[in-house]
Amino acid sequence: MDFDEWKPIYFQILDDFGFSIERDRLAASILSGLLEEHKDRALGSPEELGSMIKDMDVLVCGNAPCLTDDIRTHDVEKYTVIAADGATERLLDHGIVPHIIVTDLDGNVQKEIDACRRGAIVVIHAHGDNIEAVKRYLSSFSKIIGTIQAEPLKNVYNFGGFTDGDRCVFLAHEFGALNITLAGFDFDDPDVSLMKKKKLKWAKELIGIILDK
Repeated sequence: MDFDEWKPIYFQILDDFGFSIERDRLAASILSGLLEEHKDRALGSPEELGSMIKDMDVLVCGNAPCLTDDIRTHDVEKYTVIAADGATERLLDHGIVPHIIVTDLDGNVQKEIDACRRGAIVVIHAHGDNIEAVKRYLSSFSKIIGTIQAEPLKNVYNFGGFTDGDRCVFLAHEFGALNITLAGFDFDDPDVSLMKKKKLKWAKELIGIILDK
């Protein structure tokens, strides 16, 4: 998604949650600098993402309680599997190493590091509320691609999306997935905080932008 297309949606999200664009821009700058420091390591690339996604059936896995039942209804071997943050741990528990992990590092980061060591590409997202986590954990990963929700920089990208789950869907769409199937999504989960309910509402709306095209 072109940033000019994403920008009005992003500003609506900032206004709705009261988030700071200055903090998001700071996070973007810090992530960019850290990636530059580690450029001698085996970082991932958009081209590598494209090779895994283009013209493929993609299974996007969220971390709702229904994930376990949902993955039993799919032949996972037929998909490129993209895990949204906390879904990584549960997929590993079922013997599934996702091909791609999209995370802002607020799940079980050690499980994500483990999956990365086993071949997953990790798309690390920086925003105003996770700067310290990015600083702490980035050097533990290889095969990293950096994303942000503000203006893209030379080595960090904005493919669209706000929560881990909908960013997975935007990513799959950006790189030309043939089909996108959701597993482990419950937009009406009653057992979450008010903040989470608000995020799920946005996730549903944003995913609809992609899947309704």
